[in-house]
Amino acid sequence: MTTPLRHAVADMLAVEVRPEIVEAAAVVAERLGGVAVLFYGSVLRTGDLDGLLDFYVLTDRAPRRAVSRWLWPDISFEEAQVGGLALRAKVATMPLAVFAEAATGALPDTTIWTRFVQPSALLYIAGAAQAEAVVDAIAAATVTAARFAAVLGPAHGTPADYWKALFRETYRAELRVERPGREDQILAYDPARYAALLPLAWDADRLPYRDSGRELTPLLPPEARAGVLRQWRSRRRTGKPLNALRLVKAAFLLDGAARYGAWKVERHTGVPVKLTPWAERHPLLAAPGVLWRVWRARAQA
Repeated sequence: MTTPLRHAVADMLAVEVRPEIVEAAAVVAERLGGVAVLFYGSVLRTGDLDGLLDFYVLTDRAPRRAVSRWLWPDISFEEAQVGGLALRAKVATMPLAVFAEAATGALPDTTIWTRFVQPSALLYIAGAAQAEAVVDAIAAATVTAARFAAVLGPAHGTPADYWKALFRETYRAELRVERPGREDQILAYDPARYAALLPLAWDADRLPYRDSGRELTPLLPPEARAGVLRQWRSRRRTGKPLNALRLVKAAFLLDGAARYGAWKVERHTGVPVKLTPWAERHPLLAAPGVLWRVWRARAQA
């Protein structure tokens, strides 16, 4: 269904991004069998090609690992050679259908709708049907986030007050360690965007509210409000265990872990790290030797 929110989301996803990053997204999509690639995170804001890109690769097939069918997404570290540059990305891969379902809030997960109510760019798409599905999913994520913001925020306040309350609560639920004021940094990037999104999302959700011109007041009936709060308490209970399981999975099944570690070491120390095939296969066992060589190189510098 076409709504003002959906139009706004489509425009936001079409934000201009450096062509090198767009090309890297296409390379990664082909490598991983993606039908769509979303780009988000700090480099979306800065355009810094030396930074680590954040991609979500959405596929039209089931994950290759059985565990990933219920504990998604798969995380990998990917490199793409673009115009003589080596661009590096942390990549989350999952089926588009599951992504879309999670965006609606139907699953006991907070990460998809929390992350994608924030800015992202659609860099690669296989066809018109996939483009429609991604826009629908991001619009649904915005509605889900705004609905929870309505009950987690103040009785009345500015759009920023509701988004800040939402982000604070989801940080607590997701086993994330964020510095105080992180929600202010998120909103400061594009405050007008968040101010526009909240009423658009409430309108799309048919959530009643009063707009005084300066503040918004959600007018959810008590029974509806209680229902949303019950849903939130359920997600708060499952959030930390679910994220802990994802961390364990990533620790053992992160594709490209050795390359990611080598990149981080070189970026922070300036010491190049050469990986052997054995170190690629056994990053944890290889780590002490790598650190020893880096320490010696720094000591001799």
